[in-house]
Order: sequence, then structure tokens, then C-alpha cells
Amino acid sequence: MPSATQSRTELGQVARYIVNGLLATAVHYGVLTFCLAVLKLPSAGVANLIAAVFGITASFFGSRYFVFRRPDEPMRSQAARFALLYGAIALLHALVLALWTDLLGLDYRLGFLLATGLQVTLSYWGNKRLVFNRPGEQTAP
Repeated sequence: MPSATQSRTELGQVARYIVNGLLATAVHYGVLTFCLAVLKLPSAGVANLIAAVFGITASFFGSRYFVFRRPDEPMRSQAARFALLYGAIALLHALVLALWTDLLGLDYRLGFLLATGLQVTLSYWGNKRLVFNRPGEQTAP
């Protein structure tokens, strides 16, 4: 059973993750909307993939310096693990939005929310356990 200090630390990390995620999602959604509304890209899936690059970059720096506070590890190794994780998540996000909007003809905003919910769950788990985990650090499931 985690101690009170561990629980507070975990709660603070989750709160920082939420703040970072909201900011990265705002970047992602802003670029998505710009691509669809201003650039008039014909595919929500393609526009979302472009937007994901911007959101992922914001998320990486926020996770490294604010959420998990791991600037002590070389950025290159963290960035490589992060890129693999987020590359897979971005492809899943684009696929969900492409199926939702391009194939089913449903509103891209609702599809974005669905895909983002999936992204949030997968990214916290993956970042905590695969990207920013300290060697020997115990993480709760």
C-alpha cells in the first residue's frame, strides 16, 4: 500500500499531467481546426496527423520538465522512446478520426474527443512506465 507521501506525489503528478495534456490538446486542436477551416484540407485524418505533431511536441516538453520532472536523463533517449509511443498513439488517433469523420461522415469534433480520450489513457500509462520511469522506481498499475 502506498504511503501518504507517495499518494500525494502521485496525485500531484496526475494533476500536472492533466494541465499539460489540456495545453497540448489545445495546441493539437488549434492546429487541426486551422488545417480544416483555414487551409481547407479535404481529409480530417490528414489534418489531424499534422496537428498531432504540434500537440506531441508540446506534450513532450511539458512531460519532461513539468509532469515527470526528468531533465536529468539525456533528451535523445527520452525523445526516442516518446516518439515511438506517441507515433503509435498519433496513428491510432488519426485512424479513429479518419474512420469517424471520413468514413462514417460524423462530426470531426466528436471524433476528436473520442480519439483524445483514448490518447490520454495510453499516453499517461506509457509515459509513466516506458518514457520517464526512473530505473528501480515502483509504479502502481
